[in-house]
Amino acid sequence: MADDRLIVAMDVPNAVAGLDLVDRLGDSVSFYKIGLGMLTGGGLGLANELKQEHGKRIFLDMKLFDIGATVEAAVRGLAQFDLDFLTVHGDPHVVRAAKEGAAGSNLKILAVTILTSLDRDDLDASLIQPGDIADLVAERAGRAFDAGADGVIASPNEAARIRALPEADGRLIVTPGVRPAGAEMGDQKRVATPANAIANGVDHIVVGRPIWKSPNPKAAAEAIVAEMLSPQAHSPNH
Repeated sequence: MADDRLIVAMDVPNAVAGLDLVDRLGDSVSFYKIGLGMLTGGGLGLANELKQEHGKRIFLDMKLFDIGATVEAAVRGLAQFDLDFLTVHGDPHVVRAAKEGAAGSNLKILAVTILTSLDRDDLDASLIQPGDIADLVAERAGRAFDAGADGVIASPNEAARIRALPEADGRLIVTPGVRPAGAEMGDQKRVATPANAIANGVDHIVVGRPIWKSPNPKAAAEAIVAEMLSPQAHSPNH
């Protein structure tokens, strides 16, 4: 039976490949993430088809960032598709605009704190203020919650810090950068296992390559769910 705490990142080239993956995973996965890489390959149409015809939950990972009026208009347009999660950058003006655009729908706005593929050297190159990444992520998360975000995207390494914030009560923490034990890191630099992520207070984990590159994606997904249900995933916060 599917556990919707597992979100499979559909990082495949187009909707045909996406439907093939869904078919191979069957009832072992109920929640899919569709991102920018799929947008020109029929991503929005696939999102709608999976939601309406297959009963799947959909996380649209667009990481929107623009002036408030543009973000609000974009989110209002996306909200009509009855999807579940949408990412925007965690800057307060962006989060507020996205929440305005999502008003009246069930679409949850998730704020990106700092991308899990980045480390301190990357932040320095982008002129992001000095400081420990975990501190910056926690502060950005708190500001995003204050601006109305329904949840945040953060690495599993910062999840416990975010979960401990007073503002995080009742909010979601969704975590990419999750790799089963023994899996390759890929382009992620701040990672944890599924059990560690859940133990740190994460609500949903996002896993891509370790599932869709597996010779048996369904078995790979089921193994991750088993790990999330293991004693090592027990969290005193949940």
